[in-house]
Amino acid sequence: MAELSDDELLAELGVEAEQQKARTYTPCEERIIAGFEDIVRFFEEHERAPQHGEDRDIFERLYAVRLDRLRELEDCRELLAGMDKHGLLVGTRDNDAVQADEIDDDSLLAELGIKPAGGDDIRVLRHIPTAEERRAAEEVANREKCEDFKKFKPLFEQVQKELETGERETRPFEVKAEIRPGAFFIVGGQTAFVAEMDEIFTNDQGRSDARLRVIFDNGTQSKMLMRSLQRALNKDDAGRRITEPEAGPLFSGQAEQGDEASGIIYVLRSKSDHPVVAEHRELVHKIGVTNMKVEKRIAGAHLQPTFLMANVEIVAQYQLFNINRTKLEKLIHRVFGAAQLDLEIPDRFGTIIKPREWFLVPLETIDEAVERIRNGSITNYRYDPSQARIVSQ
Repeated sequence: MAELSDDELLAELGVEAEQQKARTYTPCEERIIAGFEDIVRFFEEHERAPQHGEDRDIFERLYAVRLDRLRELEDCRELLAGMDKHGLLVGTRDNDAVQADEIDDDSLLAELGIKPAGGDDIRVLRHIPTAEERRAAEEVANREKCEDFKKFKPLFEQVQKELETGERETRPFEVKAEIRPGAFFIVGGQTAFVAEMDEIFTNDQGRSDARLRVIFDNGTQSKMLMRSLQRALNKDDAGRRITEPEAGPLFSGQAEQGDEASGIIYVLRSKSDHPVVAEHRELVHKIGVTNMKVEKRIAGAHLQPTFLMANVEIVAQYQLFNINRTKLEKLIHRVFGAAQLDLEIPDRFGTIIKPREWFLVPLETIDEAVERIRNGSITNYRYDPSQARIVSQ
């Protein structure tokens, strides 16, 4: 016996199957249902009803306004009752709710001061500044006079010259890692210089941030957050970063295609029995630059006054590419000038020699200086012996 369908079985039993008619909705009802489905999806994703507040996402604020109006209108509650599996319609209006007269997305958006980009899809909007973005824009706009601008003016003038000669270039801003002390940017039509950066912290959104001191070429400054500068650069179609004068890596384990090797920066520790060296052996370091292997450079160190007439230990070295070694060596010695050792050593013939490249400075501080030279932020820093660290000058 062939299987009977449900309708056929009902017919055998003398029961007439009731044909369910698919309900049709008016365009207005379909719009209300679609809007409520958005609210339901929000609830299922966030496990809470949408809320009001300027710090909320614009769509959450829109859903909150819409939900308030749906709760108020009995016809809407009846229409949506079968879909309200989370009991969203039985809530009460938020005290901070925005008033709206009609359940119309465009009207609700207008209440929030926003215009849709066109069409009926509320998800397609023109750029809507969040409260966080508005605060960022305010930080960029609200500046104060830079009282010590004369110290920074030559830097802006030099950067402009280097842009004109092609030593520097402007390129699109890409990542927040490019925001660091010593970096130059173009934002809002002005050149900006990151003069200082406080310690990095985690903000309320769980993201890393830091307070900056940014100097502008019109003589003003702003104590803005790193994230604020990042957003301002991303929002500005003409926002750019300004490259460093030298192209290519300064300190790298290996050369990239097109790089020309320039030499090695080395850090040595002396095995001399000189009283000052013996007392501070872990802090006394020779910092130099060479175009030969370091091992070859220090051969016969015990016969050379530049090495304190004693053997030495190599404690660090960095490969250089596309660098003027002489200028780099002078820069390093300028940074650590306040910590230069004042020693006099007799050479093999009894002539008193005063070595220049020895400094009383911790190895980790030398590493920091090398990194700051690499990323270009060393310009406004120097070593402070009283604090035993590199500080802003």
